[in-house]
Order: sequence, then structure tokens, then C-alpha cells
Amino acid sequence: MNILEVENLTKCFGSLRALDNVSFGIHEGSICGILGPNGAGKTTLLRIINGILTIDAGNVRILGEDASIEASRNIGYMPEERGLYDTMRMSDQIMYFGQLKGGNPKRLRVVMNEYLELFNLKGQERRRLKELSKGNQQKVQIICTLVHEPKLVILDEPFSGFDPLNGQILQQILERLREKGSTIILSSHNMPAIEEMCSDIVLVDHGHILVADSMTNVKESHKDNTILLTTSTELSKPLLLASGAVTEIENIPNLNWRRGFAYRLRRNPSSSNNDVLDSVAMQSQILHFEEALPSLKDIFISYTAPEAKNSYSDNTLPRPTAEAPK
Repeated sequence: MNILEVENLTKCFGSLRALDNVSFGIHEGSICGILGPNGAGKTTLLRIINGILTIDAGNVRILGEDASIEASRNIGYMPEERGLYDTMRMSDQIMYFGQLKGGNPKRLRVVMNEYLELFNLKGQERRRLKELSKGNQQKVQIICTLVHEPKLVILDEPFSGFDPLNGQILQQILERLREKGSTIILSSHNMPAIEEMCSDIVLVDHGHILVADSMTNVKESHKDNTILLTTSTELSKPLLLASGAVTEIENIPNLNWRRGFAYRLRRNPSSSNNDVLDSVAMQSQILHFEEALPSLKDIFISYTAPEAKNSYSDNTLPRPTAEAPK
């Protein structure tokens, strides 16, 4: 069952078509990553889902209801821009936003205390927001988003301002929410975190959906016959190439502190993995054999112009130049 359905959604700002006939669904209980460069249409999409912006054409349904301010009570939405009050005390702020979403004050206080404990903020409830570090302000914003226990959680750049430890705490909290039945949408440029956490991805650019599928399907569809291999003794590359099962072979550093000799192979598309195993086993004992799947970063780059690959970094998303094949 889909908790969110987006059908033929179009949104224009004057002559700019921010979203153009966008359609996708998000399964209940999943964690979905929405990716795309700045200006792709992600923020517009999230604001429409939350009933903040109106629709020019199409439909958005949350739990079967049309997107609206009333339907957004089922949503916990944290925008990228911080929307808290600098002079308001932490606990008052959390309770205020929870009650705006219709939360019961008694239950809100229980949930708030749980999150304060998880985020190591217990004992600081009376501090004003302006007295906190950027990372702790981000924690408060996340708690304000989650305190009313929404069925659909939408977080825009939630890892901003977090060190690795607090990023790990957030990941654990989101996984716990998923286990309890919440559906989570993450919009982020932090692709390693998206790749680790998300079961599904939606890739947006220029107002179009390039990819909307499970992470497994996307990775499987972008496999390139690469194999990672570790053997107990060194291989003869000419002999392995002569077998016909492999078209390329190169030495690589040992993975995960394994002993032996590590290689990256390119399997001949007309051969099977068993053919590669048989050819390698004629030379050496196989310690590790793994069909390599592309990273989310590699998949994103596959939708970009070749010249964008050289300028890409983990913190800057390149811009796709064409719509992906269906």
C-alpha cells in the first residue's frame, strides 16, 4: 500500500515549470530518498505534499486524502531552512509545534523526553534556542518534527550541522521509527547516508522524475559485470584473460583487511559467474568472490554529461542532462 501517491503533478511559477507531469508512489513503512541538484524541484514537491503550495494540475494523496493543511497533521515536515524561535525555550518550542499538529500535551511531553534523552539534550530543556550550537539546534528542529508521532516523516537535509556521531544517532532514530510503522522521506545531498538507509529512491531534475524505484532494482539495473575477487596466491592475468570468461583484470587494495591478492575483474557478458569461478579456481584458491553493485553516487553520475564527472564531489550533485530511459 502506498502512503503517498503523486499523479501527473504540475506546478508553475510564471513561465517556470518547476514540476512537469510528475508521478510516483511511496510505500507505507519504507524509507525513500529524494535526490536532485539545487533547483531540481525537490523543495516545491515537498511543499505541495505538505499543503503549503497549491497544485496547477494533477493530484497528491496522503493516506487516500488530497494534500491539504488538514491532511498534513499526519506529516512531520522539517524544511532545510530552520524555522524555530531563537528566544523560545527548548521544551516550550517542542510542545508548541507538537500541539500545532494536534498532539495531546500529556503524550507530547512523554515523547519529547524520550527524544531529549536519545539526543543527549536531557537537562537542557530550559535553554533558549540561540544559546545552543548549530548541531543542537538541528536536534531541536528534528524533535519538533517528530514529537506528534506522524505517520509520514519528511526531512529536508536532516544531517546538516551534524558530526558523524549525531548523524549515526539520527539514523538509529529513523530506523526505529520505520520499525514502528512510520514512512520516512529524506531529501539530502548526503548520498552515502541515503544509500545506507533508504529502500527506495526518487531522482528529480528539471521538474522531471528520472528514477523512481527500489534501491535494489536501481542498483541491479546499473550492474556492469564487475567482480571483486581475493585469491590465496597471485593470478596469471594473461592466462585468466585467455580463458575468455574475463575481459579486464586489475589489482586493487585488499578489502576489509583480507589476506591474499585482491582483483577487480570485468566478466565477459557472454560468460556466467560460474565460468569466472572455474577459470580462477584453476590457478588459485578463492578467498572472496563478490559481484560489485554500483554506488548511488555512480548511478547518479551515469545520468550526467561526461564532463560533469570530473567536477563531481560528495557534497555537490551534478545536473542530469536528459531524462532517463523508462
